[in-house]
Amino acid sequence: MKRKAAVAGSFYPGNEPELRKMVGGLVETKAVKVKALAVVSPHAGFMYSGQVAGSVFSSVEVPGNAVILAPSHRPIRSLFALMNEGQWETPLGSIPIASELAEAIQKESDGLIKTDPAAHAQEHSLEVQLPFIQFLQPRFSLVPINISYLASFDNLEELGRAIAAGILSFGGEVLIVASTDMSHYVSREVARKKDFLAIRKILDLDPRGLFDVVRSEDISMCGFQPVTAALVAGLALGAKKAELVRYADSGDVTGDDREVVGYAGLRIF
Repeated sequence: MKRKAAVAGSFYPGNEPELRKMVGGLVETKAVKVKALAVVSPHAGFMYSGQVAGSVFSSVEVPGNAVILAPSHRPIRSLFALMNEGQWETPLGSIPIASELAEAIQKESDGLIKTDPAAHAQEHSLEVQLPFIQFLQPRFSLVPINISYLASFDNLEELGRAIAAGILSFGGEVLIVASTDMSHYVSREVARKKDFLAIRKILDLDPRGLFDVVRSEDISMCGFQPVTAALVAGLALGAKKAELVRYADSGDVTGDDREVVGYAGLRIF
């Protein structure tokens, strides 16, 4: 089973030479790298959020396996939709599913994670992470999990614990990637104020606090649920610290600070 690139040519260049050149200009080859358990990375078009994504992936050692948690921007049939076999394609090549790791995580979830390749067919939020990982680690395998906006904190806590238990059972090095943009279509002033409320909870390694502040402050952070689950997993795997690598917004590109989308890149280790 192959999941073909759905947003190549729109969110990022659709051919290999242009994409490789663009990503090469966004990553930072001389960045100081840490061995991280998880990262938070944005998922807009590369011209808008690529500098942030490039910075955060450049700041960590990218191992041979990645579990990517991404929000679904459309209704899906299950709370957590997994592809457990096959390949994902981008213009940089095919990425195999890490079937053994996927099965280990699914086994730990007590039926909450469903095998549902159709949920991934048109979703961009996971796909746009892949070229950065491919550029920095050409030989990696993937576990893709798409998360419904209906997932509760209890659901996400169970998911995070299942991911951690599955990774421990698997035994190899794994990077968890949580895909999210921050505030959407508000002024730069409002975006920064609200976004840093959420960022503070991530820096505090506080998954419940993140979930609650996004809801209570009406922060339009589309991937707060993947980040919540990633924090739970990271803590279960021994995370002690989180750092903000880079923050930006779309106004840095468009020149319009009246209505922006915020982007944050963080590492958890």
